[in-house]
Amino acid sequence: MSEHTSDPNERPTASIVIPVYNEEALLQTAVHDLIVRLSEELPQLDYEILLTENGSTDDTLELAYGLERKHERVRVLHSPEPNYGRALRRGILEARGIYVLCDEIDICDVDFHKRALGLLTADQADMVVGSKAHKDANDQRPLMRRAGTTVINGMLRVFLGFKGTDTHGLKAFHKDRLLPVVSRCIVDKDLFASEFVIRAERDAYRVVEVPIVIAEKRPPSINLGKRVPRVLKDLAKLTWAIRFRGRQ
Repeated sequence: MSEHTSDPNERPTASIVIPVYNEEALLQTAVHDLIVRLSEELPQLDYEILLTENGSTDDTLELAYGLERKHERVRVLHSPEPNYGRALRRGILEARGIYVLCDEIDICDVDFHKRALGLLTADQADMVVGSKAHKDANDQRPLMRRAGTTVINGMLRVFLGFKGTDTHGLKAFHKDRLLPVVSRCIVDKDLFASEFVIRAERDAYRVVEVPIVIAEKRPPSINLGKRVPRVLKDLAKLTWAIRFRGRQ
């Protein structure tokens, strides 16, 4: 892993993509702590942080731009519409790194970054998924959120033949290898991340799961009453495209 360079034409080793929506209470502290931990635990890592802000109605965007001005490693991508999947996809497409690490602002798991980069740089995986549902994971979130993860993963297994334990949240991958998979994804919003992992699995990429520790730092920023119908609609769309039409 190389030293940090200011040469804009040289690719960093890693791009950390973090979609953010209405995160004014958490954003500055989380990014600062992430940068400090990376400097302590991965001091040789050349990286960038992409904050993909999407449709925030609070001061998230202004705070993100402030972080961009303060830290040369931080870049901000702004989209006017609240759309997690589209923000994540854009971050992946605009990432400059050889490896892309998709994180969440309320997680920022440097331990996952270390394990994932170890597997990727040793060419032992094409994609690494940080699983909340792995048998060795420690999911400290409230019961309803854990139950929601179980239900969604169960539906993905039944309807889409998913063989793993988790699709949503932390993941890392070799950008150039996985870009063709990103380009074929047909949903955005909540299920883009799940479709991405499932298509990679179906295309026989080496998808490796590692257990993570996760605790809830704040209530969900997305209204669950609005989220569930969207998830069901996109799940039906994916099932039709992948299982019935064979749209790989």
